[in-house]
Amino acid sequence: MNFLGAVGVWMDRRKEFEVTVAAETKMTEGAIGPTRTRESEALAADFVRLIARHLDGSFKLAGYLLADGGEAEDAMQEALTRAWRAWPRMREPERVGPWLDRIVANVCKSRISARRRVRHIVFDDDLEVIGADPFRTTLARDAVGRALVRLSPEQRVVVVLRYWRDMPLEQIATRLDLPLGTVKSRLHYALRVLAREIDR
Repeated sequence: MNFLGAVGVWMDRRKEFEVTVAAETKMTEGAIGPTRTRESEALAADFVRLIARHLDGSFKLAGYLLADGGEAEDAMQEALTRAWRAWPRMREPERVGPWLDRIVANVCKSRISARRRVRHIVFDDDLEVIGADPFRTTLARDAVGRALVRLSPEQRVVVVLRYWRDMPLEQIATRLDLPLGTVKSRLHYALRVLAREIDR
């Protein structure tokens, strides 16, 4: 499956997500009155409508951060669940893109950190299964993609947003809710690590 195929699979998952949000809203109907039900349905409809515009970009962000399509799908499910639970407190719906990216980045950073605590078994090349994971394939194609695994989760997020999403540093700072100086520092040290890894 190529990258577009993976995005197509994600689009199908997005439809499943819309059904899940609608079902979750319906489940609350018995516990709340008719007025609250209409408010809940409107809240769910707004959530799906606004989030849907940003799902593809957020999925790509997760995929490049985690370098694994399957894990990116799991991270997106977790991020969307967190977003749905926090949605009633969302004060600026027009900023849903940066808000969702921040949630996705935090979920991915947690998953990357958890990987370091898991023991991995290395297989011989003869036993390696070649999957059709578009993110793994894309990142394995060049030295920079392969070197990304050497970065801390915080550095990796900044590098992916800067070079894979083509985002200016000011926008990265806004997306991650960080000072611009912190973003510049993380990028600077990340590029030093990448250069060192590539020169090996």
